[in-house]
Amino acid sequence: MPDKMTIAALQQMKRDGKKSIGVVAWDYQIARIADRAGVDFISVGDSVGVNLWGRDEVLEVTLDEMLICCQAVRRGTVRALVSCDMPFGPVQAGIDSALAAASRLMNDGGADMIKVDAAADFPGVVRALVKAGVPVFAQFGLTPQTAGKYGIPYSVQNSPQAQATAEAAGKLVAEAKLLEEAGAALLDFTNSGPVAGAAVVKAVKIPVIGGFGGGPWLDGRVRLAHTAIGYAEKWIDAKTDTYVNTAKAALDAFTALIADARAGRQIKG
Repeated sequence: MPDKMTIAALQQMKRDGKKSIGVVAWDYQIARIADRAGVDFISVGDSVGVNLWGRDEVLEVTLDEMLICCQAVRRGTVRALVSCDMPFGPVQAGIDSALAAASRLMNDGGADMIKVDAAADFPGVVRALVKAGVPVFAQFGLTPQTAGKYGIPYSVQNSPQAQATAEAAGKLVAEAKLLEEAGAALLDFTNSGPVAGAAVVKAVKIPVIGGFGGGPWLDGRVRLAHTAIGYAEKWIDAKTDTYVNTAKAALDAFTALIADARAGRQIKG
């Protein structure tokens, strides 16, 4: 097995022009599989509330719930870095609250770094975390909550017009530099687009990673593990291409299991 990944190694990959790759995961088994495959990092996202638990809002996820997910992923991970999202609340409550939450996620949860959403709005928190020895994966970019401040209606933020907006790109570059100066180890650029994305990558020395709305113009990518493997009920009827359709395979397996049981045959496994 390759050496354990480190933040310094990820940063060196940027300097060497090598792309990094991570997945968003929330459980031990997916973490084990992704780690064996060779991902560089696993991001324990607060998206667990919507994508795994069926909640309406990501903001409903608590610190205690994130801690449970982080511990599970940590147990399943040997080589990859483990990043854990700070849920909504501690950062908004101030520096002391953010420091306490980060301490729990790292000391009790086993996280190697902490992801702070909308980090450009909280540079003081980023600085305080870094000063306390907490590596920060700083998220910024276009979200339903932030697109307006760049002068881009969220409904068109993925369009060519939005991606080509020079003013928006300039503001995003400025935010990226602010976060780098605050000590962030990595940047998570949401909905970068090829124009602003390439500009930010060139403007900072730390790796710029992207999930939704990202692309090969970034230093690395992160993908929801359940999307990569087609694990969600929506994939049963989806036409979108992914790497494997686990949902359809599971539906077929359950259908066969039901048929065997109803016919009085021995079930498999």
